[in-house]
Amino acid sequence: MAKLYFKIITMKKNIAYLFIVILFFACNTATDYKTITHNPNLYANTVHALNEVVMGNNFSPIIASRNYAYAAIAGYEVTAAGNSAKYQSLSGQLKGFTGIPAPKDTLHIDFPFAAILAYCMVGEAVTFPKGSLQTYTDSLKKLVLAHGMTTDMLKATDSFAKQASAAVIAWSKKDNYPQTRTAEKYTVKNIPGRWIPTPPMYAPAAEPHWAEIRTMILDSASQFRPIAPPTFNVIDKKSEYYMNVMMVKNAGDSLTEEQKHIANFWDDNPFKINVAGHVMTSTKKFSPPGHWMSIVGIANKTANANFETISYAYAITAISLFDAFIHCWDAKYTFNTVRPETVINKYIDANWRPLLQTPAFPEYTCGHSTISSAAAEVLTSVYGDHFSYTDSTELEFGIANRKFTSFRQAADENNWARFYGGLHFHNSCITSTQQGKLVGNWVVQHLKMKK
Repeated sequence: MAKLYFKIITMKKNIAYLFIVILFFACNTATDYKTITHNPNLYANTVHALNEVVMGNNFSPIIASRNYAYAAIAGYEVTAAGNSAKYQSLSGQLKGFTGIPAPKDTLHIDFPFAAILAYCMVGEAVTFPKGSLQTYTDSLKKLVLAHGMTTDMLKATDSFAKQASAAVIAWSKKDNYPQTRTAEKYTVKNIPGRWIPTPPMYAPAAEPHWAEIRTMILDSASQFRPIAPPTFNVIDKKSEYYMNVMMVKNAGDSLTEEQKHIANFWDDNPFKINVAGHVMTSTKKFSPPGHWMSIVGIANKTANANFETISYAYAITAISLFDAFIHCWDAKYTFNTVRPETVINKYIDANWRPLLQTPAFPEYTCGHSTISSAAAEVLTSVYGDHFSYTDSTELEFGIANRKFTSFRQAADENNWARFYGGLHFHNSCITSTQQGKLVGNWVVQHLKMKK
């Protein structure tokens, strides 16, 4: 067999991108450090920096949701501690979470900057080796000192951020994540209708035990478990299942340029394998939760909202994404359904390929549609319905912007995107959108963050 050469190609700028935010604020000649630390755009840029680290380390969307959630909670808890008149802690609201220590030296703590530092500390500690964002935070510290923050204030601010992050990190260690690292692997079985690995990587099933992760708001992973999908049937061409299969194939064979744009815009494949002869290359983009983290920053800037609002929005969105993934993975590994690509290749057309690359886990339900719908519900609760914005997340990956009149419209478009991409049966996308709404609404109804 010919040897395959594997080469990593990233579509992103190198780590120097992390200094864009530094340069942006350094151009500000004001001597008041608050023009930097209280600017919500600093939070958005910090989340982008974490997005870069997540992408660079090839973490799956499922694991990425955990990183974003704990980091955003740390940032929010610090923000709430600094503005307790309007915001309240998540202590006692999230499973097992008892909050962060109360600040002692409040006069010398810059709470927005402490929130940024805590976000970075937790973001790099939950999943990554220590120091992933160290250069970034060190540069920010030098910047605020240059703009008038005293060393005593920086010391007090950094100290409180460390206390807050330590509390969140300790809590995160009890969510069963370490146990799932060594849990039994998924067994591939040659049973008609059951999921098997797909080309070109034929990777093993991703995170088969993710439903065992502790939820934050949901009562359990199975709380909103959907009904079973249509029964596998490729014999009866009038069966619901067969018609769903042909819908995917026919759509994939006749995609318009607009439909291709929609599919590629919402692809969010963090590690796509490209095969050319005997050479394999890879391209990287932000994952689905990373895309929605980006949307939060875009929405806050569009709304011209303040630092507290963006901190609140990141936290409630990240929590909804986290629980939505657990809910969805419960369904995926309960039903273990085969992907359209596998069915079409075996029974209809061996040479057919979907527009997008099929991810390595069962088909039902759709993860991206589920989490997108959940995120849309919570973001609507923050910024309102009929909220028009331009999503520029994918522009740095060479994909043109898309405009939306609401977060729910974006989620609905994502529903079609996964179908156009050939990854899911459309009935799965519809069900997933409905399930995501249930998760998002549950989060909105049960979290009391604003007073």
